[in-house]
Formats: sequence, structure tokens, C-alpha cells
Amino acid sequence: MKKPLNNYDAIILGAGGAGLMCAAIAAQRGKRILLVDHGAEPGRKIIISGGGRCNFTNIEARAERFLSANRHFAKSALGRYRPQDFIALVDAYNIAWHEKELGQLFCDGSARQIVAMLVAECEKGEVTLKLGQEVGDITFADNSFSVDLGDHTAFSPALVVATGGASIPKMGATDFAYRLARQFGLKVVEPRPALVPLKLGPDETLFTSLSGVSTDTIVSCGKVKFHNATLFTHRGMSGPAILQISSYWRKGDQIGVNFLPDKKPGWLLQTKNLTPKASLQTVLAADLPVRLATALAERINPVAELGNTPDKKLKAAEHRLADWRFTPTGSEGFAKAEVTVGGVSTADLSSQTLAAKRIPGLYFIGEAVDVTGWLGGYNFQWAWASGWAAGQAI
Repeated sequence: MKKPLNNYDAIILGAGGAGLMCAAIAAQRGKRILLVDHGAEPGRKIIISGGGRCNFTNIEARAERFLSANRHFAKSALGRYRPQDFIALVDAYNIAWHEKELGQLFCDGSARQIVAMLVAECEKGEVTLKLGQEVGDITFADNSFSVDLGDHTAFSPALVVATGGASIPKMGATDFAYRLARQFGLKVVEPRPALVPLKLGPDETLFTSLSGVSTDTIVSCGKVKFHNATLFTHRGMSGPAILQISSYWRKGDQIGVNFLPDKKPGWLLQTKNLTPKASLQTVLAADLPVRLATALAERINPVAELGNTPDKKLKAAEHRLADWRFTPTGSEGFAKAEVTVGGVSTADLSSQTLAAKRIPGLYFIGEAVDVTGWLGGYNFQWAWASGWAAGQAI
């Protein structure tokens, strides 16, 4: 016979960023909250994020910088809980921070400060936190959820699912949220790895031999472009620009890389007129790492001096350098993905509260939902904003 746990106003599954925020907000409104996680400590993805310093938000976190089947869905939550609101909370705890680049905010010290802050906010509201707790059967009857927790069962009229997406399974990520959504009749948009390195095939061995080489680029896929660094790896390509474009890339798509984003059209012909005896490799090495310059030149025009190369061929070389086409064979998968594209369909959720439209009291927040941000603090801002919205609604 399982022992019943005290009834709660809400049971929150998942003590990551979204779950901690939701628990703190709801509890400080006077709600009795049970926060459950199967891990031994809260906020594990927060702790490892940003090289251990947690890129906790981005001051440019606008809805158009998030991917979703409904591009308008994130507007409500993001508009009501803004980066400035989370910054104010961080400042209230005297956590020093800095802006690194492109609106990305990091702790000066440790990511653990963010976790400690959120736990302290939960403690203010007397949240009951149960860690290392496996979740069993979940049922809904008579407007109440029952959640099996080992030898106990918890009951509540509200259940918040904040168990994340499928990325980084070594941190405990599972498909729990998707299975539960389907159990209750909600649709799930196919989850895919996002913010993930891409792999190149055997025909690109010249580039995979450049492992460790990084350079400033503009990377495109369709109409989407990102200007940032690209890093070559022993299996393909990574770096911020590639991670960004990976969220938009689908298998079979080509990506284009502009290796010289600061060059204006006609630059190579001008260089020919100024230094006709220079080789393409020498010219490229003035702006690119030598190993990369050599690899590119070998593919285009390995030997000839510019002065002996027809203008038409130089124009073609310039065009190729500005839009070098790669067809990745795949990505590094969920194991290396920072986040997940896809998830619980926004068509079945309220954008105001994150509540399921057809199941009273059921909420999905954070990465479990089909809302995925750009690289650089956007996904944490979605965690805080969606957690806040649900916490206000419980």
C-alpha cells in the first residue's frame, strides 16, 4: 500500500531552470508546491552551461529569435518576463555578471550562483523539494493528478512538466515530457538536435583535416544567416555560426559559408592588379589561418599566380569563397546538442499560461515545449519566462 503524500496546489516535475522558476513564483504566491527531480541535485544543465559561468540570459531575447511551429507563441511569456526582470533578480543576490558579446550575459563567478539563487527563491516560498526521485505512473481523475513517487503517491489539481528536451542524455535528459504529452492526447512536434555540431562526409576530408582551425564567417541555410566563428573539427564543423545554423538545418540541406565576410565584391580582381605575382594561397593567408587558406586554394587555384589567372576564373573563385557549399551528412546528435528543436506542440497549449487547452491543470514549460532559442542565453530566458507564466497561473 503506497503512502499518500500531502496534497499540493501543484506538482512540478523537473528541477531545472524552468521548474525552479515556476516553483519559486507559485510558492511565493502562497501555493503549496512539490518540486520533484530524478537527479541528485537541482539545475544540472545550469551548472555546466557557459563553461561553468552560465549564459543566463540575452538582452536581445525577442520572440523572432526563437524557432517554433507557431512563431508568435513565445511573445506573451517573453514579453511579460523580460531579460531585465531576471537581471534584477540576479542583482538582488549580488551576483556579479558581464556581457560577453551579442547581448550574452554571464556570471563573473560560477553558474552555481544562479542555481543557489533559484533554490533560495524556492525556499522563500517553502517549496517541498524531492531529489533523486523516480516518477512512476501519472493519472488524472476527478480534476486531480496522482503521481507515483516510489512508495508514495502525491496528489494535486495541477501538474507542471518541466523535464526538458532530449538533448544531453548524459545529464539525465529523456523523452519523458513527450511520452506524458502523448498520454494525455497532446501532439508532439518531432524533436531534433539543435545548437549542435554538423558532420561532413568523406568527400570533404580536406576540411576535416583542419581540426582545431577557427575563422570568422557568415553561415547560411536557405534565407537564414549567422555571422560568427566557424570551427573545423575532426568530424566536421562547429563553432557559434554552425551551432546557430544547425537549428534550421535539415538532413539533405546545403549550408553556405562565406569565408571572407568583410570583403567587398571585386576584391580579388583588385588584388590581382596590385599584386599580380601573388598566389591565391598567399592572398588568402593574409586574412585566414594558413592551413585553411591552403585548403581553400588547393580546391580553387593551387599554383597559378593571380596575374596569370583569367578574370573569369577569379570572379568564380571570389563567388565560391563567399558562398562555399557544404552538404553535412548529419549532426552530432542529442549527445552533443545544447537544446532540442520541437517538443510539445504549441497548438495544444495556452501562450498566456502554458496550460494544456484540453486537460485542466496540466502545464508544459521550458525546453519540453516546441520553442527553441538562438545560441547565447535565449533558451534560459525562455525557461525563466515560461516558468514565470505558469507559476503565475497555477
